Amino acid sequence: MTAATLDIANLSRFRRKLTLLSSIGMFLDGFDLTVIAVALPVLKKSWTFTPLTSGITSCSAIVGMFVGALVMGRVSDRLGRKTMYLIDLIGFVVFAALAAFSQNVWELIVFRFLLGLCIGADYPISSALTAEFGSPKDRGRLVVALSLMWNVGAFAAYLVGVAFLPIGPSAWRWMLLVGAALALVTLFFRTSIPESPRWLIAHGRTGEAKQVVADLVTRSAGSRMTPDEVVLPAPAPPGTDTSGRWRRLFGRGLIGATVFVCTFWFAHGVAYYGIQMYSPTILTSLGGSSQLAANIGSAVIALLGVVGAGISCAFVDSWGRRPVLLTAFAGETAVLVALALLHAPALAVIVVLFAVAILFANMGPGTLDMVYCTELFPTELRAAGTGLGTAVSRVGAILGVLVFPNLVDAWGVDNALWLFVGAGLLGLVVTVAMAPETKNRTLEQTTGTRPVLAVATKEEL
Repeated sequence: MTAATLDIANLSRFRRKLTLLSSIGMFLDGFDLTVIAVALPVLKKSWTFTPLTSGITSCSAIVGMFVGALVMGRVSDRLGRKTMYLIDLIGFVVFAALAAFSQNVWELIVFRFLLGLCIGADYPISSALTAEFGSPKDRGRLVVALSLMWNVGAFAAYLVGVAFLPIGPSAWRWMLLVGAALALVTLFFRTSIPESPRWLIAHGRTGEAKQVVADLVTRSAGSRMTPDEVVLPAPAPPGTDTSGRWRRLFGRGLIGATVFVCTFWFAHGVAYYGIQMYSPTILTSLGGSSQLAANIGSAVIALLGVVGAGISCAFVDSWGRRPVLLTAFAGETAVLVALALLHAPALAVIVVLFAVAILFANMGPGTLDMVYCTELFPTELRAAGTGLGTAVSRVGAILGVLVFPNLVDAWGVDNALWLFVGAGLLGLVVTVAMAPETKNRTLEQTTGTRPVLAVATKEEL
């Protein structure tokens, strides 16, 4: 067998398996974060909630994500992708189950926060592992597939909510237990995933990296390959800082990537979570509909999110990252402006416009967030950079979840929606000014200490 590099090795079968297992984790992320939106109205019939405890319950997992992404991404860069790939899913099982058996609102808040730690950890771990095994021709599509499954999970949360509503007051417990059961099954299959060769190379374990690639090629191609036949990515040039110190994210060479990723992901978080987490409540209050009708309307909105992620998956490697992100932010902002200008729209109009806004959001910033993170940060900081971007996006999400309902009470829906318009404009401006094009390049070509953020040339587009 001829020599094979990590980027061109025949690993398509393994890449599909890895993407599936990582995407199931993202499915659980979307499900567990969104299911509280349909569980909360059921809970309010049994437990007493104040506006404060209601808001804390809704965003407790998001706050946990902020901490988990910020801390666990860095831990993954130190301890390895595989170790954290398993640990965080164990947390999914334990804390989702404990949340389902909560006896009061504060127990629920605590367990949802701990679950959020694990959800936040899964973003940088799964995306880094998937990207580091991907090839230039399909890396974008594989990482976008993770976000696609996040949206499938969010959509499934509404379907589960509709299916379990007839159970009665205990329906919310069964909704939360579904996530724990799925995580337990996925944990079993994740144990077969090896350590990332790129992470091993970054930590000087080149022999182990070659063995991993050789074993995978042998199983995938059906013919034996030895470690000596594996060609690893070239080491960093002499003098390159590969220490993995967290402060490098804010130093020369990476500060542009850090600002770009954090800003557009923050902008996405404000509008997306403000709509997604409260859509059943918003639809009920605006349209005077029943809880069932509001859940069905919310499911339609989430379904359009799946469609948007699917569009991104189809075009991210052919059309490119930059044009997809530009189109998505422009479309999302235009739809939100139209929604804000309407006065007392009908429920159907609200559902359609919210759904189209979510479609554009997931077509671009909701899927390319992890793609850009994995491509712009070097291996020794890939999970840390993704974790930082995730954490900053949770600040935007918390802003959308906590501030928007209060703005609705104070200003009315029409005026409150301008918060989302402002977020969309911020994302559009930073994309025009800073988004690079990284399609068809290896991770070694898109990352490093050199400046990576420059407006794409006509040839790149």
